[in-house]
Amino acid sequence: MPRMEDILSLPVQDPPCAEFSAAHIKWVKVEGGRQGGDDIALIPFARVDDFVKGESSNAECPASFRIESRRKRSEGSISKPRVDGYLEYTLYWCSYGPEDYRDSESTMGDGSHTKPATGKGSRPGRRHMMRGCLCHFTVKRLYTRPFLALIIYNQRKHVDKTGAPCHGILDVDAAGTRAMYAPRISEELRQKVMSLLYIGISLDNIIQHHAEVVQGHGGPLNRDDLLTRNDVRNMERIARNSSYKLHADDEFSVKMWVQRHQKHVFFFQDMSSTEPFILGIQTDWQLQQMIRYGHSGSVASHSTFGLKKLKYPLCTLLVFDSSQNAIPVAWIVASSFVTQDIHKWIGSLAERIRSKDPRWRPNAFLVDDPSFDISFIREAFQCRFLLCAWHVRRAWMRSLLKKCCNIDVQREMFKHLGWILYSTRSGPNADNAVEEFMQVYVDQCIFMDYFKRRWLPYIELWINSIRSLPVASTEPLAAIESYHLRLKSKLFDQQYANSYTRIDWLIHTLTTEFHSLYWLDQYSAETGYFTNVRDKAFLTNAWYQALHIPDVDVILDEQNLQLVKVISQTDRSLAYTIWNPGSEFALCDCPWSRQGNLCKHVIKVAILCKNRQVARPLLASQVYRQALLTLLQNPPDDPLVLEHAILRVSRLQQDIKGLEDLSNNGLLQPSPPEMNSQVGDSLLLFPHLH
Repeated sequence: MPRMEDILSLPVQDPPCAEFSAAHIKWVKVEGGRQGGDDIALIPFARVDDFVKGESSNAECPASFRIESRRKRSEGSISKPRVDGYLEYTLYWCSYGPEDYRDSESTMGDGSHTKPATGKGSRPGRRHMMRGCLCHFTVKRLYTRPFLALIIYNQRKHVDKTGAPCHGILDVDAAGTRAMYAPRISEELRQKVMSLLYIGISLDNIIQHHAEVVQGHGGPLNRDDLLTRNDVRNMERIARNSSYKLHADDEFSVKMWVQRHQKHVFFFQDMSSTEPFILGIQTDWQLQQMIRYGHSGSVASHSTFGLKKLKYPLCTLLVFDSSQNAIPVAWIVASSFVTQDIHKWIGSLAERIRSKDPRWRPNAFLVDDPSFDISFIREAFQCRFLLCAWHVRRAWMRSLLKKCCNIDVQREMFKHLGWILYSTRSGPNADNAVEEFMQVYVDQCIFMDYFKRRWLPYIELWINSIRSLPVASTEPLAAIESYHLRLKSKLFDQQYANSYTRIDWLIHTLTTEFHSLYWLDQYSAETGYFTNVRDKAFLTNAWYQALHIPDVDVILDEQNLQLVKVISQTDRSLAYTIWNPGSEFALCDCPWSRQGNLCKHVIKVAILCKNRQVARPLLASQVYRQALLTLLQNPPDDPLVLEHAILRVSRLQQDIKGLEDLSNNGLLQPSPPEMNSQVGDSLLLFPHLH
């Protein structure tokens, strides 16, 4: 047996499953010292909660481990720490012990009951649960290795002082009682009930629904199946009495929320004279969705929301489910632009995810702001990058509809703005295209004032980013815009107008009501329950709706592609007109599009044009083609430079293969067929690659 001073030579065990128990770990008995004879093991500190959950799911003895005692030390407080010295010390004890009240009911009235040895008194509300269980373990966050946790299992069996099982299926006396099951409902069921309550489902409907679920799998199998009206009533009281204003001062209120919800905070930095305020939030459910849909999928940023109305802007990270709907999996609230301080929190988020699944890796990260420093994202997520220009298109379109009254001028200006953004008419010099645009439409002074003030300082940054990064297709953009509209409708309800300047209100609304909407979407889609409660306005996005428009309802003249008509799906006597069809800057005259949104008709026409190969190449494809042609026209003369160019092209081929995989999943706009000959010509310049 090793001695305690040898513990750092033990292997660090990190089971690949999401939750794990003592059965998944190889234990070592320690010799001598205070822990002589105890089982010990090393695991990553980030996975302590996974171990506690796994131990609570013991099939023979379902339990719930509570924190019996906890101590903390600050770094630097010990000059010569012991090898097992701790930064944090936590004692976990089975909730069925250590006191034993099984035989005390008959003697409660004679005054013979004495105070338990642990000093915890009679533990109000727990008397009926106490069965003398001695199962407990200690977790030490090591002082010299803060990323490691030493688990010391003092008593692994769920037995009383006589050594006999005291709860679970092995306890004969527990048969037919609640002592067969865990003493409390699981966090998953608590999340479910709280979400239903926040959405507005009544107590009676929750109980009825739960009874149907239990009956569906043949009766009670665990503590969750024994959910009572009193359980739901207690949670209903919590939901009803919860308030965002934990303190009159917003700053103190936020700190109190962070302190109470540590497990939902992956990064927190309080504001100081030199540092901005940053708060990163991710619930357990959001973490599960990020692991589920983000692995081998894509993650997208929805940044700087509420810049004008909220105290601090909100950034959301999104993943896409099997129906290509966006799911918020993390929220970042920062007093500065989130792009400026991404290096501070992106690593913490990646570490949190990979502590649950070390193999997790997305295929692509979609950025909606060219000022993002993608080097930090690349280091954290190790994936490719796509650029989303959805909010640029949306902002220009909404401004044109508001500031320009002539629909013919609107569509021509919109098309011209697309040429500017993608540099398809200006070549390397975008300034000339911008100057030409401002001269041609000089009479549209209201829009021009807006364009000069809001976009002119950043237009070169956007153009350069589009030249250097592949552009995301319409499919994820439709999902991101749908999320944007839902977030806007929830947060910017006029009844909350007086709360916009408080961060605690934003945090509370996101993590309760708004979070519950997306939980319900997933639960309803997977089980079929509560379909009538879901918000029908956001059941599907424009991309999904476009897939259900029959091809025969698209009136397309291949000899005249200036416009296309699509028959309305609700009124067959109507047909909507799409100008500049197949382009990212197409414009439709349907009511939804006239509000500045990306509509299903524009998307349907783009899909059809691509499939039939009848429209002009997408603007993004034209940018790619121009880059290849420029390379062909200017091959390097220096042999050393040529050698490096060959290496770069080889890597480019690998990247293109990866991008093709993304394209097959609907995340990239594919290059048109006429590009094939150009690509073939470019490869002829580098025979070493064949």
